[in-house]
Amino acid sequence: MALCFFVSDLHGREDRYEKLFAAIASERPDAVLIGGDLLAHALSRRKPGDFVGAFLRSRLEELRRRLGEAYPRVLVILGNDDPRCEADGLGELAAEGLLADLHMGRTTIATFDVFGYACVPPTPFLLKDWERWDVSRHLEPGCVSPEEGYRTVPADPSDVRYGTIARDLAILAGEASLEHAVMLFHAPPHATMLDRAALDGQRVDYVPLDPHLGSIAIRRFIEERQPLVSLHGHVHESARLTGAWQDQIGRTHLFSAAHDGPELALVRLDLEHPASTTRDLI
Repeated sequence: MALCFFVSDLHGREDRYEKLFAAIASERPDAVLIGGDLLAHALSRRKPGDFVGAFLRSRLEELRRRLGEAYPRVLVILGNDDPRCEADGLGELAAEGLLADLHMGRTTIATFDVFGYACVPPTPFLLKDWERWDVSRHLEPGCVSPEEGYRTVPADPSDVRYGTIARDLAILAGEASLEHAVMLFHAPPHATMLDRAALDGQRVDYVPLDPHLGSIAIRRFIEERQPLVSLHGHVHESARLTGAWQDQIGRTHLFSAAHDGPELALVRLDLEHPASTTRDLI
């Protein structure tokens, strides 16, 4: 048994983190995967760096002292609402062995490969640290180009202009077999039960908005490469609107931990038996 917890879109909510840490201490999973939007919002009462350097570090240190050898692998990616400048703080926690930042990286849990990718297609929001063109330079109505908005860390203008999620995923996975792989994404795949937004009837300049906000590149990647499991967040209201927090593309099991209520959505995943995955609101 390779028991994993999966959560996403905690947005710096301390009550959600405390529930997560309590569940870890009680159930002792092998790994905890956090799928982006970890940090307190820029308009919160916390100053930049406070959440990672103070709250998150202290709670993870306390959990490691309590669990000792049973302390789980903590694998994280940031999300589109997380300033990229906070990655340095995560790097410090990684150097202390408290977690690992998995964006554009690969690791293993037992006999399973785990890949991480944080970026999402263009959104209407102005923070662009983790936004990329999807499969082309197409921009949905109402969205802001990755070449506009602002970034907290400088980026190569050529990469910003021409880089795509599709190209990144080809680099990330290379020629690896994904038969026993887990993909940790922030964005969900396009046109699934996991990417449905509350945009019904809404228009921008008379153009109707697509209520499916997921990535076409991620969907094509899953269709073509067929990883065992793919984990997602980003579209908070999707499970409420569709009535589903899981879906399937071919043999790939898709799970979302995004949630638009006050609770923590905790996904419990046994990698050896992904069809038995559960999700509880706590």
